[in-house]
Amino acid sequence: MTDESSLTLFQQQEANRRRTTWLVIGFVLFFAWLGFGGDFIVAGFTAGAAPGSYRHAFPWIGVVLTALGAGLGVYAYRTGPEKVLWATGARELTTATTDAERRLVNVVEEMAIAAGLPRPRIWLVPDPDPNAFATGQDPARANVAVTDGLLAMLDRDELQAVVGHELGHVKSYDTRLMTTLAALVGAVALISDGISRSIFRGGVRVGGSGGGGRGGRGKNAGGLLLVLLVIWLISWMLAPIITQLLAMGVSRKREFLADALSAQFTRNPLALAGALEKIEHAQAPTKAIKRGAAHLCIADPLGRRLDNREGLLADIFATHPPMGQRIARLKGMGYARLKQQGDLPA
Repeated sequence: MTDESSLTLFQQQEANRRRTTWLVIGFVLFFAWLGFGGDFIVAGFTAGAAPGSYRHAFPWIGVVLTALGAGLGVYAYRTGPEKVLWATGARELTTATTDAERRLVNVVEEMAIAAGLPRPRIWLVPDPDPNAFATGQDPARANVAVTDGLLAMLDRDELQAVVGHELGHVKSYDTRLMTTLAALVGAVALISDGISRSIFRGGVRVGGSGGGGRGGRGKNAGGLLLVLLVIWLISWMLAPIITQLLAMGVSRKREFLADALSAQFTRNPLALAGALEKIEHAQAPTKAIKRGAAHLCIADPLGRRLDNREGLLADIFATHPPMGQRIARLKGMGYARLKQQGDLPA
């Protein structure tokens, strides 16, 4: 299996394009399983119904849910950035009116030139906790958002490094994959919540004789249908958790690359290390950013205790790699650069 850290930037970009496509395909297939699996279960339980009673013949559940999954996948891909920005309450910075806002605009323009990218749209999130994220399907339609807290806390070099990190995500097409994931996480959570309420409010009712068979054969068929029903219900309940874990895993693998790209754009890895230290010691959580978009941020916006840990638990549930590990890598790059320039003793 190819180590992602050994891929060139162009290979990373192409890999992210493929992953986005397969993510949407997998999402549609999951909904197809939920739909056609439901059709099979209902057909089995109604096969032995009395004459004149309902017998499930046409797989309308599968058709409807597959179409719904396809529609949501396309909708998430096309409108994900707008939905994420709307969910955080971000406002676009079109005309800078304060010194801090003018500094942000200048920094974004400088970093876009350094990264070789079009200047992204700039957004401000009304939250005192320092954080930042980027969204967009491609570099031509990218958005960079920072919180009010980040703008107030960081000096110019540190702000430059954070913006460089976010543009690193844009340049490697991470934003397309992670924004689509954010939109799908929200869609799955919403639908799963609705289905779960319907199930537990009305109860699960099944009718018929369990497949129309007789004796042991009928009992075996009924037992199989019950097993499938349990798996189907569990799929609905676990869907938001699975998509959330997928989003977390995708994010963790890309933060180190974005950190390295920021160091490349700014030629100052110690600035990003300093910014991450300030972000890490700030008050959490970032209230404006919810769980579905947490993996987009430069730091976990919902509390960073897990991000400080290493091991299986952090690997499963943390949205980002350990902050200490990221800072140590950046300081190592910075000290190596200073030593190479002769600013540190050999």
